[in-house]
Amino acid sequence: MEFFPLASLLAGAFITLLCFVLFLNIFGLPANWIILGLVALWKLVVPSASLDVWFWVAMVGFGLLGEALELGVQVVKARHYGSSSSGTFAGMVGAFVGAILLAPLFWGLGALVGALIGAWLGCYAMELYKGRPAGEAMNAAMGAMMGRFLGTVCKCGTGAAMIVLTAHHIWPDAPAPATVPTAAPEAPAEVVRLFLHVVRQCC
Repeated sequence: MEFFPLASLLAGAFITLLCFVLFLNIFGLPANWIILGLVALWKLVVPSASLDVWFWVAMVGFGLLGEALELGVQVVKARHYGSSSSGTFAGMVGAFVGAILLAPLFWGLGALVGALIGAWLGCYAMELYKGRPAGEAMNAAMGAMMGRFLGTVCKCGTGAAMIVLTAHHIWPDAPAPATVPTAAPEAPAEVVRLFLHVVRQCC
């Protein structure tokens, strides 16, 4: 993509849009895959963008890594604190619901708070429903909440890597500075000799 002010403006606006999309991870939505889809749309609109095969391999790899880390961290943390499979799943559902309910608060940052509270409540309620003591249910819920937080951080990290990779490839290159031809050291002497030759011919 050749450099000119409009190209820089469009690229900057697109990267800003991807950054906003990244925060959808807080709601449990597939933000990283939405980012991948938007980048593919950019390639269709701007065919000259230098997005080769290895770029797409890296983007898909980051997307898969984010999903694996998010799920793996949540499950491992929840199990570490004694959560059952159903309690872990209830925590995931609770995180999604809580993020939506509290999203309007604190300029959208309430979604993160809602996700954490929802993960705790969902897991806690499920463990109590299964007849576990309140103390064990609270420990399990704490694991679900911590797993949710760390999983979201990991997924946002891989999404940020996707955005940085995209910015590196779509940002227009600055034009090379114009080179001013420099006269050779003997150029002034040549000019003087040429001037004297013209004078002699005229005289």
